[in-house]
Amino acid sequence: MIAESERSSKPHLILMDIGNTNVAIAGWLDECRGNADHLPTASFDELMTRVESIWAEFPGTANRAVVICSVCPPVLARLRQACAAKGIEPLLVVGQEIESPIAIDAELLEPSKVGTDRLCAAAGAYAKVNAACVVADFGTALTIDLVADNGIFLGGTILPGVALSAKALHEHTAQLPLVEVGCPAETLGKDTQSAIRNGIYAMMVGALREIAERYATDIGKWPPLIITGGNAADIARGADFVHKVVPDLCLDGLVIAY
Repeated sequence: MIAESERSSKPHLILMDIGNTNVAIAGWLDECRGNADHLPTASFDELMTRVESIWAEFPGTANRAVVICSVCPPVLARLRQACAAKGIEPLLVVGQEIESPIAIDAELLEPSKVGTDRLCAAAGAYAKVNAACVVADFGTALTIDLVADNGIFLGGTILPGVALSAKALHEHTAQLPLVEVGCPAETLGKDTQSAIRNGIYAMMVGALREIAERYATDIGKWPPLIITGGNAADIARGADFVHKVVPDLCLDGLVIAY
């Protein structure tokens, strides 16, 4: 944990969510998060250029830090080396230098293995409603997690995400094409491409509804459903049961972790 004396002045933070496919990065200053950039995880040089640019915008005397959650250890290790070489420090990683922004239910079997991106998104969602909620993050994987009324992370489910589902169909069949799913207006496909798009989209909306309903049964009420991630806006157009779409919710959780 970081001593309170080190946080006495308003922080100037680089917030970074390192995923398997993309990195979300934004600045935090004057108690406000800037708009996030989304860069391919594989484009490390582009990522470092953005880190240096944001860092240079902060006053040299400011209380500065880079706050990170990561599900990609090789990129995190490389980032640590590159930032150290540039004098960009400290790097505060959730689960390492700083603790989870949300308490974890004692019944979870391996709490240390829960993805820090899931914990940050859950913390960000709970902060929006201050009540039990379901938070779904549409990334490489689709995670759908449940937070209790008292703000404890209860667990969740992990499914293949939209793009991963499309890629799996293409790579593990002889003739099915790779498609962009988007937001289909219908369910009945009239050709192979639309059949794949419509099927994956319906699968995502259906899984979201079914899992949220099962969570509601578990806790005895229907909790608000907050969704985030690259496909969240498209999914919400076909899911009138979604309470709110919050872009880059994980970054909000990083501020809470700090």
